Amino acid sequence: MVELLVVIAIIGVLVGLLLPAVQGAREAARRMSCSNNVKQIGLGLHNYHAAYNQLPIQGTGATNEANNSSTAAQDDDGTGFTRLELSYLVGLLPFVEQQAVWEQVSNPMVEEDGDLWPAFGPRPIVGDYPPWATNISTFRCPSDPGSGLPALGRTNYAACTGDSFYHAMEGVTVWTGSVSNGRWLYETDAQAMMRSRCGLRGAFVTRKTMRFRDIIDGLSNTIAVGEIITGLQDNDVRAVGFDDTKHGGTTLKMLNNPKLCEEVGMADGWLDPSRPGFWTGGADTSEVTQRGYRWADYHPMHTQFNTVLPPNAEVCTVSKSERYGVLPSSSHHLGGVHLLLADGAVKFVTDSIDAGNPKSPCVFCDATSSGDDSSLPAGSHSPYGLWGALGTRASRESIQEAF
Repeated sequence: MVELLVVIAIIGVLVGLLLPAVQGAREAARRMSCSNNVKQIGLGLHNYHAAYNQLPIQGTGATNEANNSSTAAQDDDGTGFTRLELSYLVGLLPFVEQQAVWEQVSNPMVEEDGDLWPAFGPRPIVGDYPPWATNISTFRCPSDPGSGLPALGRTNYAACTGDSFYHAMEGVTVWTGSVSNGRWLYETDAQAMMRSRCGLRGAFVTRKTMRFRDIIDGLSNTIAVGEIITGLQDNDVRAVGFDDTKHGGTTLKMLNNPKLCEEVGMADGWLDPSRPGFWTGGADTSEVTQRGYRWADYHPMHTQFNTVLPPNAEVCTVSKSERYGVLPSSSHHLGGVHLLLADGAVKFVTDSIDAGNPKSPCVFCDATSSGDDSSLPAGSHSPYGLWGALGTRASRESIQEAF
């Protein structure tokens, strides 16, 4: 009996020693699979560019040129429309071996329950439209455990829009007039164009046609796509930012101090001391949109990131919306994130990458009579070190460090 107990104890010790190694091997395999997904997206981007001489647009889709009603856009009688809310991943579908989903999206659909959907579907928040609720393996990192509602089809790969975020939702195209009687202005609104030229400095500019020739800093020195985690409803600071009524922030305040959420969170006790990296329940994140919930949705919280704060830093949003905020890259891999450079190379960048001064104002132009522009003039080098320089396409930074 003693000998048997000794054998059992030895087996228990061996199992205890082996389990971490097994878990480590599994994570290594998941990390390699994630890297392969990023590589596939990179090949897809290059093949798309070869076919159409441009990158897929972030914020596009067939829409109604005279009506911008969010309610009408969700109708299931065949009259719904996208409101120019489709992400770059939609156009990428046939270039990442998702032809079947692309055929569904690009053609009208009649369902057995009577729902009618036009080509390219309704707004990407409509879960009754089958493609938008489809989980696509190429768009998911195996290390991310997120699944199910309230998300639709999740994604872990977001477009880089640079080292600022002012008007990252509107971009170069704006709606003018009343909701039901107006029109879209395509790169003709002077204020929108000034804001985008000044502050949207990444490889992707919302609702604008971008080409490799626009990336004058060099394709190998510019990030195109990066990892993000998806929200698990657990108050992870990388997946959700709390309501701005809690931190007293506005878009301009946050542009002038990207660390606003962390500072207020520490001062007011909304960062959980027992769980570093999580907001407390008092931060009230329950109604705030979380990261990566809809792969087809162009909104910044879902398919955009910026290089303001370093990888795996906290999200800081303006209001409870999915429109504006400091939105870093993030992952469930130990110590860093996968990035796709515009030349197609995949890099694993650590959290400790040089990210400059995190409290420095972003480069932005308010373009209003108030004159609330950045203290850094348009065209300035990124204040966020190597990380910020990699996020910009044409700021003429000289990148010499290895990363």
